[in-house]
Amino acid sequence: MRGRLGIRGALVAQAETHAGSLGDVRRVVGRIVVVMLVVETAVAVVLTARFRAGYDLGWPTALWHGVFHAGSAFNNAGFALWTDNLIPFVADGWIILPLVVAVVLGGLGLPVLRELRRGWRRPSRWSVHTRLTVNGSLVLLVLGTALFWLFESAAGGTLAQLGPGGQALGALAGGAFPRTAGFNSVDYALVSDETETVTTVLMFIGGGSAGTAGGIKVTTFLVLAYVVLAEIRGEPDVAIGRRRISTSVQRQALAVVVLALTLVTTSLVAVMALTDLPAIDLTFEVVSAFATVGLSTGITADLPASAQLILMVLMFVGRVGSITVASAALALNTHHRHYRLPEERPIVG
Repeated sequence: MRGRLGIRGALVAQAETHAGSLGDVRRVVGRIVVVMLVVETAVAVVLTARFRAGYDLGWPTALWHGVFHAGSAFNNAGFALWTDNLIPFVADGWIILPLVVAVVLGGLGLPVLRELRRGWRRPSRWSVHTRLTVNGSLVLLVLGTALFWLFESAAGGTLAQLGPGGQALGALAGGAFPRTAGFNSVDYALVSDETETVTTVLMFIGGGSAGTAGGIKVTTFLVLAYVVLAEIRGEPDVAIGRRRISTSVQRQALAVVVLALTLVTTSLVAVMALTDLPAIDLTFEVVSAFATVGLSTGITADLPASAQLILMVLMFVGRVGSITVASAALALNTHHRHYRLPEERPIVG
């Protein structure tokens, strides 16, 4: 607002936007604003036209609905202006598809979008981060959609009463929105246990780093998967494509996952002690809070205030980052050694 960006503000913006250097911060922040406005405007135009033509809303109301849901989708918020979220539009491609596109683009992250804009036709030149984010997101989207369709199109499923086109749209929404937009075009209180479990996993993994999604992030999950693969093969280095992954990145990925699992497990046990609701629903609720998804099977209002407070803390930690919170908590008590201790190899596994 002052037209100036001080060193302190530049450092904060650099960390948040993953800018390469302090000199890039202003340009990167500007590009974030441009990308956000372009995507949200395009989606808002389509939604506004559909609400006006297909649902007979007045232009002011249609415009408000279009702008609100475009912003909610791109920023992976998942808020809708209807009490039943997007359930009335489960088979409406003019509503579901633009929202899915906005959710996916927002979840990829600006560094990936910037690299794709420069060289989307040459995947061989993509950075490891972009390759992991794009390929991982695509695999999870396809796998999540296929499993959602398989489980929910069966007799008694939430998609069983729809035609093939409606089932495809409902399954696509079920595969895209949990990572981590939070929209729902079906009632998750009625889905099968298999669908609820798959959705919980998708929520925990989340979207891309430096994006608007939550969860442990796709890159974190895949880096750790490559670490495990290298260990099984007995390889000294962890390589992705033609690049070696540094030890610091491996340690960070491991720390993120371990802290996330510890936080989720501890919170789940605490919530289970406070209520007698089904464990699978409580797990869904806790992971949804940690990954800042916002999906629910409808039990949130039935939880005691103490359990709701735990969910609030999970949402905050999940948005800020478990490593950030842990570092802040330990910062005052941390003493860096100026020496290295002798090495020893305990038995593992």
